[in-house]
Amino acid sequence: MRYLYKTWLESIHWIKRFREKHLTQHQFVCLLAFFTGLAGAAAALILKNLIHLIEHALTYTFTNGANWPYLIYPVVGILLAGLFVRYIIKDDIGHGVTKVLYAISQRKSIIKSHNMYSSVVASSVTIGMGGSVGAEAPVVLTGAAIGSNLGRIFRLDQHTLMILLGCGAAAGIAGIFKAPIAGLLFTIEVLMLDLTAYSIMPLLISSVTAASIAYIFEGPTPMFSFSHTVDFTVERIPWVILLGIICGFASLYFTRSTFWAEDFFRRFRSPWSKWAVGGIFLSFIIFILPPLYGEGYYFIQQIYNGDFRHILVNSMFYEQADSIWVFGLFIFLLIAFKAFATAATCGGGGCGGTFAPSLFVGNFVGFLFAVIFNRLGFASYIPEPNFAVMGMAAVMSGVMHAPLMGVFLSAELTGRFDLFLPLLIASTLSYGVIRLFEPYSIYTRRLAQKGELITHHKDKAVLMLLHIEDFVSHEYEVVSPAMVLGDLVKVVSRSEHNTYPVCAHDGTFLGIITINEMRNIMFQPRLYERMRVSDLMIGPPAVVSPDMSMVQVMNLFDTTGVWNLPLVDNSGHYLGMLQKTKIYTTYRHVLQDFSED
Repeated sequence: MRYLYKTWLESIHWIKRFREKHLTQHQFVCLLAFFTGLAGAAAALILKNLIHLIEHALTYTFTNGANWPYLIYPVVGILLAGLFVRYIIKDDIGHGVTKVLYAISQRKSIIKSHNMYSSVVASSVTIGMGGSVGAEAPVVLTGAAIGSNLGRIFRLDQHTLMILLGCGAAAGIAGIFKAPIAGLLFTIEVLMLDLTAYSIMPLLISSVTAASIAYIFEGPTPMFSFSHTVDFTVERIPWVILLGIICGFASLYFTRSTFWAEDFFRRFRSPWSKWAVGGIFLSFIIFILPPLYGEGYYFIQQIYNGDFRHILVNSMFYEQADSIWVFGLFIFLLIAFKAFATAATCGGGGCGGTFAPSLFVGNFVGFLFAVIFNRLGFASYIPEPNFAVMGMAAVMSGVMHAPLMGVFLSAELTGRFDLFLPLLIASTLSYGVIRLFEPYSIYTRRLAQKGELITHHKDKAVLMLLHIEDFVSHEYEVVSPAMVLGDLVKVVSRSEHNTYPVCAHDGTFLGIITINEMRNIMFQPRLYERMRVSDLMIGPPAVVSPDMSMVQVMNLFDTTGVWNLPLVDNSGHYLGMLQKTKIYTTYRHVLQDFSED
């Protein structure tokens, strides 16, 4: 073991020396992006095949009609995943994309090394045994962790780490969907990384590499295939517009329902209570509605095959599949309960994301829309598979606030680039509708509420990369309220600052003294023994707490117009002073790196 470790260190040193002699910084980052793409594709393929292997092993004997194992598999799956995370990993690995966003804005693009494998293990068990979530968020976290840790091995700066993190995330999406453009757009619209001349090449390399590996192992065909296609005609544009608006509200419903269900599970303090409630609900709803089992991609494919009756396979309603009322109600219930099944999976202890659920809901919204209007006779004919693709793009665009990614991912998943115009129309309208009610996506809302979200607004984005603890100054001399004026004058004479924090003997912050407050009396020796600090101190214009974001801190500086503010913890103890000039100096350097072309 010691020999292997020594060999590993020697290899790293050799690579560093080779890089210094033969490669520029940008060339080296592109090389790392290539290896990140390879590793991200490998993680995506492993995860996808593990899910299919487990699911096939458990369900290949199922027959048409009620299947009682549906009541067992999901609850066992989230239990096993929860035990793995709680007792082996001992860390929270849920909400993969949100964790990547948090790492970018708050952890200097550093992701723990166990995330390179833990999400793959936990999510494969969760989804393979029926958890109603997607594998995309876990593979995004896995890819991002690979890129982050690869950069940390070579001690790269924060800006470069952020690019490699984005490369890993893009590779995960490109590898699992065989969609390189969607992988690139994911980092721009969802992770909100700025696309510059410096970052575009590494992101493209990782996305194309991952997609190429997926094509080699899985073939060149898209993830979903059509038994036959129907060309789009401009006469159907009004129906596309109506679908886009409906999908906007469907996106809003999915987002709000997910957050409500997540808040419900947070009320349970015991993980066993969460597992019991989440597992029981999940198993029951999957028993009633089997397409909610796992990712649900098999049933999406049935829509594109035109085998609509097959959607009810393995369910107790299969014999009534010819009834339009039973069939329509079944599809409606799938749409209505998918968000709750997803939240129950994650809330109960499972691991997965909302990527696949949004695709699932969008497909069935578009499909049900076409079925209803065809049956009502309002239109000559609305091709159900085409409108299912449009619904998929539109709901994903609304849920994730990523219209371009929704369009390109749907086109790449199905190979239906001929539907580009209606995909754009539906996605744009869906995104526009949900933005009226939800300014943040399903991934960013939690972080935005805490003030921890990095955005495309460059000033705010740079500030989110800064951290309060990096700017705390302990050079300011602390004075006590009992100190007489004469001793205070001596402190002023040897100090370079014009502000002095006043604290009690136990460190409790009481106020400040400034040169302006004592200017008129500091040259009157007769007052040196008569006046004390407690007579002169004033309250600061504002106080900074450690849990504030740098955006909030700079707003305080701008509001108060001062150049120094005290940092005080929640118990009232003084921690140091923050200097506006020091923050501005660092801000300029980070902005220069952040905007590098």
